[in-house]
Amino acid sequence: METFHYLIGQDTPHITWWQMSLRATIIFVYAILLYRVAPRRSFSNLSAQDIVLTVILGSSLSRALTGNAPLLPTLIATGLVVVLYVGVTAIAPHSQIVSRLVKGRPITLVHDGKADFEAFRRSHFGENDISELLRLNGLRDLSEVQEAHLKRNGQVSVIAKGDG
Repeated sequence: METFHYLIGQDTPHITWWQMSLRATIIFVYAILLYRVAPRRSFSNLSAQDIVLTVILGSSLSRALTGNAPLLPTLIATGLVVVLYVGVTAIAPHSQIVSRLVKGRPITLVHDGKADFEAFRRSHFGENDISELLRLNGLRDLSEVQEAHLKRNGQVSVIAKGDG
């Protein structure tokens, strides 16, 4: 544990640029994991890595701006986060593993007019959400739905029977 504390600059008045960069990497990975656990609907059209980038950039740059963190190490660490973001977004379309880890996978909510209530529960959808989903798509009953999917970006797509 002592080595880990040294690597992240624990219990030292000033941390080096590489210690801050290591912290940034740890925070980046941890934040993506946290956002992947949270319900998809809470992020609208943003992906997990978009939200992580926004939060880390805002937080770390504000600390550098106010003098609560040294400027140069903060800029280097923040730059590393952007490089990680660019790397993840470049690799994800070519790697099913990275894509699933970062973006998740679509969830089938309704198939052939039958709701998968376990999928609704896992996706944090309730009965009112099902009714709203139908109304927003001009439908009155689940029997009119061929398929409905919670997409990776948090939106729900509905295919009505007869559409296709």
